[in-house]
Amino acid sequence: MKANFKPYKLIFKQASGTSRGVLREKKTYFLILEDGQNKGIGECGLFEALSYDDRPDYEDKLSWVCEHIELGLDELLKKTIDFPSIQFGLEIAFLSLQAKDNFELFPSKFTQGQDKIPINGLIWMGEKSFMKSQVEDKIQQGFRCVKLKIGAIDFEEELNLLKYIRKEFSAKDIELRVDANGAFEPHLALEKLKRLSEYDLHSIEQPIKQGQWEAMAELCKKTPLDIALDEELIGVQHVTKRQNLIQTIQPQYIILKPSLVGGIEQSKMWMTIAEQHQIGYWMTSALESNIGLNAIAQFTYSLGLKRPQGLGTGSLFTNNVKSPLEVKAEYLTYNPKKNWGDLNEILK
Repeated sequence: MKANFKPYKLIFKQASGTSRGVLREKKTYFLILEDGQNKGIGECGLFEALSYDDRPDYEDKLSWVCEHIELGLDELLKKTIDFPSIQFGLEIAFLSLQAKDNFELFPSKFTQGQDKIPINGLIWMGEKSFMKSQVEDKIQQGFRCVKLKIGAIDFEEELNLLKYIRKEFSAKDIELRVDANGAFEPHLALEKLKRLSEYDLHSIEQPIKQGQWEAMAELCKKTPLDIALDEELIGVQHVTKRQNLIQTIQPQYIILKPSLVGGIEQSKMWMTIAEQHQIGYWMTSALESNIGLNAIAQFTYSLGLKRPQGLGTGSLFTNNVKSPLEVKAEYLTYNPKKNWGDLNEILK
């Protein structure tokens, strides 16, 4: 078996704002395996300034993986414990190598085009008028669950935007989620959650920065609004620490991004811990190309999750890999009649 990798830069159609800054491009890596006539393709979805494995020796580790691919998946996963996005890329690549169709990793009614995955519409940060127009577009497209990035503009303006939405649409019409990406100061967070809760929100993701377990635990205990841990899970690589985190903080939800938590098997471990503590969860992409998104979507469908998932990111880029994935109203679908784009041009 041979292996190599290819860096690839995804370009956003429009600048996308978060509390950590404005995104215009995102670097990712494709991992290609060859075993005789068979080929497997995975994606190591590094997220700069967020991933636990955003470190200077990242490409060195990818080179090492390719040089030692004969070790096999299980051993390579052990050797890349501190590189969660590489772990996910390895899992996808080996699944792709073994699949009859390189991209049908979890055959199901979803990949046969007979079922679909409910997803949320994503609203990026920006001026109030820009965010308002995005909300109106998502609702017009048929979304019944909308997630707003908050924490970068004036908090009062964000509240006014939520007030505007709720004036037009009740909680029965539209489920609203917000994502602060850790933007709130701990001593101000509870009061902000109280004010946000006036607008019948489903939940808030990561209200304060990760790593403040006691402060987050206090918030989760007192909050009038369900809290979902997101960035908090990044870099928590060992099962004992994961159990301690969940037992200490006791959130209402956790959000799993395979590229950031170590892939499919590591996501399953998080799910097991969450279920032991009656904590809900859902899956979200981390701005991968359609190669990574395809794997996450198929895996997600296999779990039988019913609440809207965060998988509507495939249309964000000008140069994404063409795929059978399609967003129709509030659902992610897979059109088996639609071919994948020419990957040879990208991977050469």
